[in-house]
Amino acid sequence: MKKALLYSICALFALPFAYLALLSLATQWFYPALLPDGLTFVHWTGLHAGFFSALAYSGMLALTIGILSTLAGFLSAQYIAWHPWRRWALVLAYLPYAFSPVIYAHCIKFFFLVSNLAGQVTGVMLAQFILCYPFAFLLFFRHFDANLRAMEDLSATLGASRTATFFRVLVPVSKDALRLCFAQTFLISWFDYGLSSVIGLGQVRTLTVLTYQYIGEANTYLAAVTACMVCFPPLLLLWLNQRFVFRSETLQSETA
Repeated sequence: MKKALLYSICALFALPFAYLALLSLATQWFYPALLPDGLTFVHWTGLHAGFFSALAYSGMLALTIGILSTLAGFLSAQYIAWHPWRRWALVLAYLPYAFSPVIYAHCIKFFFLVSNLAGQVTGVMLAQFILCYPFAFLLFFRHFDANLRAMEDLSATLGASRTATFFRVLVPVSKDALRLCFAQTFLISWFDYGLSSVIGLGQVRTLTVLTYQYIGEANTYLAAVTACMVCFPPLLLLWLNQRFVFRSETLQSETA
């Protein structure tokens, strides 16, 4: 009974991905047909240069935002977690999430227009960083607890420099949190549509923007192709995360 329930839940989660993959290979698929009329790779092989530029934009933005947000959030949380004004820092970090991304993008759009950053890749990158950096800070804020502070003090007492304490104590101990933060900020940037479309002014076409464009054009099959590519990195990150978590748990059980 438990196995049947588990398989049913797995099938329920896998069904949307299977539908997108099948739709991207369909020759024709109209309601109420349960299956498409046939399968073809023409939608995949006929992709134009705009798709690959959108893929490059999305990958570059997500990697850059993931790395910068993780580093900035980690460093700032290290110094602010014990600051007397840390509660005000928490309030400010939550402010970007008081609006939906689209409304937030329209609120800051004026400043990007005045600074000539709207419609530029750097402008979209800065807008996404403004959204992802507070998330990284909030994630690391609770990470720097009393135990980690005690490890820093102990390292300093034993004669280690700030640099040595950072790279030989804080980073190894925080590797799981760093990996989690990078994965989360990467996905926030990868799935972003509101900031990319509003700040990018339609000139910075990421995969999500291209997917919505195909949907607006009623080009269902190409929209399914781009949607499959949008879904691939999260699935890959999920698999890698589970593999690393399983390996770390196995090592901890062996050393215990």
